[in-house]
Amino acid sequence: MKKVYFKTFGCRTNMFDTQIMISKLNDFILTQDEKDADIIVVNSCTVTNSADGGVRNYINKIHKSSKAKVYLTGCGAYTQGEKLLKDKKVLGVFGHSKKSEISNLLKRENFFEIGDLNHLDSEIVENFVGKSRAFIKIQEGCDFRCSYCIIPYVRGDARSHDEELILKQIKTLASNGFGEFILTGTNVGSYGSRVRSVSRDGKDKNSSLAKLLKKISLIRGVKRVRIGSIEPIQIDDEFLELLNESWMAKHLHIALQYTDDRMLKIMNRRNRVKSDLELFEKIASYGYALGTDFIVGHPGESQDIFESALNNLKKFPLTHIHLFTYSKRDGTPSAKMRDEVRGDIAKERQKIIKSIVEEKNYKFRQKKKPLIVLVENRKDNFFVGFDQFYNKIYIKSDLDLSGSWIEIKDYEVKKKANYAYL
Repeated sequence: MKKVYFKTFGCRTNMFDTQIMISKLNDFILTQDEKDADIIVVNSCTVTNSADGGVRNYINKIHKSSKAKVYLTGCGAYTQGEKLLKDKKVLGVFGHSKKSEISNLLKRENFFEIGDLNHLDSEIVENFVGKSRAFIKIQEGCDFRCSYCIIPYVRGDARSHDEELILKQIKTLASNGFGEFILTGTNVGSYGSRVRSVSRDGKDKNSSLAKLLKKISLIRGVKRVRIGSIEPIQIDDEFLELLNESWMAKHLHIALQYTDDRMLKIMNRRNRVKSDLELFEKIASYGYALGTDFIVGHPGESQDIFESALNNLKKFPLTHIHLFTYSKRDGTPSAKMRDEVRGDIAKERQKIIKSIVEEKNYKFRQKKKPLIVLVENRKDNFFVGFDQFYNKIYIKSDLDLSGSWIEIKDYEVKKKANYAYL
């Protein structure tokens, strides 16, 4: 049988989609070795022009170094799939809604089947190959229309997965040994908030992220639940009531994107700095580590706006940051905006912000709280895992700790990470 290798770009939602394809891979053998593959399936990202470029570069590299057949799926199928197929860079292109048909699709050539943007998965994934944590997709799409973002146009509007299916998915994985679950989706916090979020009988589920979390916590074997990225305006009182629960990971990623109201308006964002800061301070009072997304170099980011954002950012109790230098995404309002920021200036601003948040993270870790760690793998002479605050820790031990849950009270805090010697 032919061997198939999956190359996944982008977000956790794509990681989940890859696992669905793996679970449906009949008549083929999965390989973790790219060089050993007869077929390579590229699950692409298209969040920026640079992301598209990364996918194209990878496909070009495969053509030069391998005789493997290449197929394209993921968000990039919508933005560059037709051209890649026309240029004979890939043998077939298929959209998100077609991924469960992968075994049949990989037996065909020269097709473009993009599917639809109203699709919701109904498959149960029983295992996550090569992972110690499980990603659970709870919704698709986004109703926000941030000026820089193409994702709603390639993932569709917000729609929630069936609650019973989500819980069955988690029960299955928990019974197979998974203890940590990461809830993911295009806009996780929108779960259950739309009328189109209906159960199989067509009725409104009248649910929410907080209600779903409560039900997940009752499943036997669930030790820790993490949430992907959530918008500030989606955190309500019902959600805040869960912050002291032992099963909640003590880390939240709350997407700010910027810390100056003028830029937030340019970006067509719904959050504002004053309420954002109040929210972060409140959650931090529960002992949480807090991360965010942040874009520098967006059109209109004057020196005055950046300095204001910098001063505001210093006030936030941040520990993690997913930092982007703005990259134009064709087809978005931002791509047509003037007052572009020079690349060298954007990169310098990125360095400044990265340094600030790294120092905040270091100070947070210096508080030396007991750590509950899920050990993921071994790297060189250390086992590597993440604690409840989503900080990486390197562990030296003569025992095989892979996949284990351990509590660590005695550890060394270094600038880049924590270290323990057991």
